[in-house]
Amino acid sequence: MRIAELPANEAARIDALHSLRILDTPREERFDRLTRLARRLFDVPMAVVTMIDVHRQWFKSCVGMGDATETSRDVSFCAHAILHEGLTIVPDARLDPRFADNPQVTGEPFIRFYAGCPIKSESGFTLGTLCLVDTRPRAFEADEQALLKDLAAMVEQELATVKLATIDELTGVSNRRGFESLARHAMATGKRTGRPACMLGFDLNHFKQINDRFGHAEGDLALADFAGLLLTSLRESDVIGRLGGDEFAVFLTNTAQSDVPVVLEHLQGALQVFNQSAGRQYQLDYCVGVVQYDPQQHADLAALLHSADLAMYAQKKARRAPA
Repeated sequence: MRIAELPANEAARIDALHSLRILDTPREERFDRLTRLARRLFDVPMAVVTMIDVHRQWFKSCVGMGDATETSRDVSFCAHAILHEGLTIVPDARLDPRFADNPQVTGEPFIRFYAGCPIKSESGFTLGTLCLVDTRPRAFEADEQALLKDLAAMVEQELATVKLATIDELTGVSNRRGFESLARHAMATGKRTGRPACMLGFDLNHFKQINDRFGHAEGDLALADFAGLLLTSLRESDVIGRLGGDEFAVFLTNTAQSDVPVVLEHLQGALQVFNQSAGRQYQLDYCVGVVQYDPQQHADLAALLHSADLAMYAQKKARRAPA
């Protein structure tokens, strides 16, 4: 096993890492959603956001590796990855002299494939990686490499200032910027693999009346409650965002339009339970537009969102029409 050398700027790099005050902080949804998405998009069992500290590799987000929070830096693949500007790709670790006798290769989790993209601070120091791990050897094509770089750039955004954050502070789901970034990647993957996907456009009913009658604080609570229902009712791989006001959008991965009624039935059931138990003076309700992604009809994400908006407003208009 070959232990990675220290970067030439190691002391300054460590200072930059420690200045973020991120080490040993709790897991955050803003990072977890990216590793979940990475695992789904690349079809790997493990995806991790790592920070390379003095003697350890610490995981800010980790899916597929149980409750692990860190490993020794000596056995870290990512300690090698931070030495390079570009991606570090290991198609089969058993054939790489740096890793062939690494305990993570010869034993659990039996790493075979590794791909790591450096994560940099705003000042340019490499802090760690967004990495993918598989227990089987595999190739890593150019479009996959580009997608991993894009996801790593989103991790960097989350590490940057609040101004660049992609999370809606009120609801905890993606804001428009974050949603559009994630949805574009998911769309590209669906187009490349030929797997179906759907866009759902939501609008809360009677939201203005909630604000007018009960105040904006109660309106904010209603928005947060609805976002919570979306988060708990949908799959972790689905992209959920608040686009503004009382408008939400969901990009359903690997889902045909014929499957959406089951998804909405599950959400509606959760909504009914909430309305019965929350003890509010109003009922949460929504209209939703459903559109299946068609690369021939939807040239980009804006076109898909527009189609979902039209479908949602058609439903809203139909509900208002007299019987």
